[in-house]
Amino acid sequence: MGIVLGANQYGKAENRLVRIYRETARHEIRDVTVSTALRGDFADAHLHGDQSKVLPTDTQKNTAYAFAKEHGLRAIEDYAITLARHFVDDVEPVRGARISVDEFAWERVPVGAEGHDHTWVRRGPEVRTTVVDVSDAGTEVVSGLRDLVLLKSTGSEFAGFLKDRYTTLEETHDRIMSTSLVARWRYTSLEIDWDKTWGDVRRILLEQFATVHSLALQQTLWEMGRAVLEAHPEVAEISLQAPNKHHFVVDLSPFGLENPNEVFYAADRPYGLIEATVTRD
Repeated sequence: MGIVLGANQYGKAENRLVRIYRETARHEIRDVTVSTALRGDFADAHLHGDQSKVLPTDTQKNTAYAFAKEHGLRAIEDYAITLARHFVDDVEPVRGARISVDEFAWERVPVGAEGHDHTWVRRGPEVRTTVVDVSDAGTEVVSGLRDLVLLKSTGSEFAGFLKDRYTTLEETHDRIMSTSLVARWRYTSLEIDWDKTWGDVRRILLEQFATVHSLALQQTLWEMGRAVLEAHPEVAEISLQAPNKHHFVVDLSPFGLENPNEVFYAADRPYGLIEATVTRD
């Protein structure tokens, strides 16, 4: 039985990049982390230490920064597609490129009706994401979000579940449901208004989480995913990951106090992790 080199890639991970647009007195900001990964005929580098076909990861970093100026950085999907195609089309040994971009949201400091022209405040932990893969097989775009922290104080149940001799959890018909949502959806086309579509998918996810009376977090994920696919035919599938941020009612009876679902202990771990992919048949 021989030993051979398997799949491999290399790149520059987590390049922090901030692009400011200063064409007018009212500036614009895009704040991202960019990771590159290149695939191709790089066997000699692994087997013999021959770097003649290896584009340095430092060069990949420099290219990411230069493209933010030369080609602009607006919708992260457009930026990632342009960067990936450059590596595949213009760097001869490269046969495939995967570009991952995370975008951090900023809001204008509220000075006046429209907010300050050049001062922002970070908007929570939420991150917008995209992963673009370019190869001979074509271009695939998977966009999404992560760390979208949600909580509803009622409208959620968990009852009728399977029990065995190790089960201690009590059924409930009124609980806090909270999660830090991760969502990724795959597009079927590149003719997309990326910013508008991303914003609408996010809106749908939020509305479904809020309005669906949940019998289980699994059911909520299904309804969220189904609503996205019904509204957006350009989305082939959506994958959702939702850690259940448990909130436990505190027993205040030792202090002579009632607690009708008003005071909770928020536990960070362990947590239930619910995952589902909603796709077209």
